[in-house]
Amino acid sequence: MAPPFAAPPTEGGRKRLWLGLGVGALALLICCGGGGAALVGLSVSSIRAAEEQGQAITDEYYGALVRKEYDKAYDTLCDTVQRRESQAQFIRRVTDEPAVASYRIGAVDPNTLTVPVEVTFSGGGQETQTVTLAPDPQTAGLEVCGVS
Repeated sequence: MAPPFAAPPTEGGRKRLWLGLGVGALALLICCGGGGAALVGLSVSSIRAAEEQGQAITDEYYGALVRKEYDKAYDTLCDTVQRRESQAQFIRRVTDEPAVASYRIGAVDPNTLTVPVEVTFSGGGQETQTVTLAPDPQTAGLEVCGVS
């Protein structure tokens, strides 16, 4: 009498299992390694973008002050500052202060979004000012949100 069903094959079952697990582990390692590398690349490029934007907006602000284009300098300010001080008040305050003759922008700190600026005034005086930047919620670009 024959059994009701045939016995399962037993050839190389363990060998195929370990080969399959090894290939799966290798694929997982490649995917995770690639994803990790992409994450690192993305964070590095976003830091560089923030540094470039910070340099550009700071240069735009101080360049406008040097050229006495106070309305353009005002346009670089964040909404919070513009709500506290109207354009006419800003122009009045800036013209009462010593005029900026030249400036040198330092490195943007991507953690605090601050930029040191060496400022030389028309009278010959010098000081280091710290520009605080903030992202614009509408454009995602950086804006000047304070100078101290």
